Amino acid sequence: MKSRGWIPLPKKGEKAREAQEAGADVVGAEDIVKKIQDESWLEFDTAIATPDMMGQVGRLGKVLGPRGLMPNPKVGTVTFDVAKAVREVKAGKVEFRVDKAGIVHVAIGKRSFGSGKLEENAQALITSLLRAKPAAAKGQYVQGIAVTTTMGPAVYVDPLTARAS
Repeated sequence: MKSRGWIPLPKKGEKAREAQEAGADVVGAEDIVKKIQDESWLEFDTAIATPDMMGQVGRLGKVLGPRGLMPNPKVGTVTFDVAKAVREVKAGKVEFRVDKAGIVHVAIGKRSFGSGKLEENAQALITSLLRAKPAAAKGQYVQGIAVTTTMGPAVYVDPLTARAS
């Protein structure tokens, strides 16, 4: 089972200390890169790196990339402000992407969450999607919503009803 560990990969020194103070579970540089390469160690959810470390982290692209763990400046996991990035991830920051067909696939919770928490997470996702609507987009931006468990049937939700509540 994957741990909830986060693994910043800054240079040793001040940035490593900042990451630990912000609550990072694992902090390292070359040692972590070597552990991932040699032992295929992937017991973490998010990797955060400073730009100067991306030369070393880039060698892990074939391992981290397909699993969605590769640090990326667009989502804020490649930054010199390591402490802020660690705090955001610890607070539950979730990234979502849109595939070629315009479909957003994102988890809104786990089985252990209560129904209130799941509804709150779904509302937050819908709100952020509507906020991200480009100004040039005309008409109804969200065409349909389907909520499902990992291997279960989908429950379809009316987008207008979901937006109003």
